[in-house]
Amino acid sequence: MTTKLIAAALAATFVLSTGGGAAFAAMSKGAAATECSKQADAKGLHGKERKKFRETCKRDMMQGGMKQR
Repeated sequence: MTTKLIAAALAATFVLSTGGGAAFAAMSKGAAATECSKQADAKGLHGKERKKFRETCKRDMMQGGMKQR
């Protein structure tokens, strides 16, 4: 039992250290949309500019990039 737990912990550490943990950094769709809307509001964006900004922002956040614009 203990050996299995140690093996599982080592495997998890390996996966996370090799970039497999990127999925943990990604946001949910709703959270990304809300955050991007807040950023667009702060910039005073409207119309096509707002739409383009939000699309790019949501894509970046869903990929885990969470870039501030």
